[in-house]
Amino acid sequence: MEALGAALDLRDSQTAGHSQRVSWSDKQLGSLARGAYLHDIGKLGIPDGILLKPGTLTADERALMQQHVQIGFELVKGIPFLADAAEIILTHHERHDGSGYPRGLKAEEIPLAARIFAVADSFDAITSDRPYRRGSPLDTGRETIQREAGRLFDL
Repeated sequence: MEALGAALDLRDSQTAGHSQRVSWSDKQLGSLARGAYLHDIGKLGIPDGILLKPGTLTADERALMQQHVQIGFELVKGIPFLADAAEIILTHHERHDGSGYPRGLKAEEIPLAARIFAVADSFDAITSDRPYRRGSPLDTGRETIQREAGRLFDL
């Protein structure tokens, strides 16, 4: 695949390196998959009274809930085959405009895999039932993602 991409670069020098820049290695895809699968592992450290609360969280409860990303990061960062996924776990609630948590990263400061996963995670959160609300229709989820592109999401 790399040889074919290099051949294309020879043919069209104005887009040289494009194939390599937009492709994902098996390692990167594996990291994204592991991070996605384990993204909420830190919720193991959140009390049930907050995690399963049927109503709106208070500011203090929300702050405690937001700690799940750091808890998850700490749980997996030292496991060699999960270390690359740890950054996704930590940064999947960062937002394109810097309004996310835990570090307030913005745009390209957020790892690419976390930016990609944030769209999928948010879409599922919008369209799935939660203890505190019913899920929205798929069209509503799509419209919300599109509306928030450039503010919350890197689209």
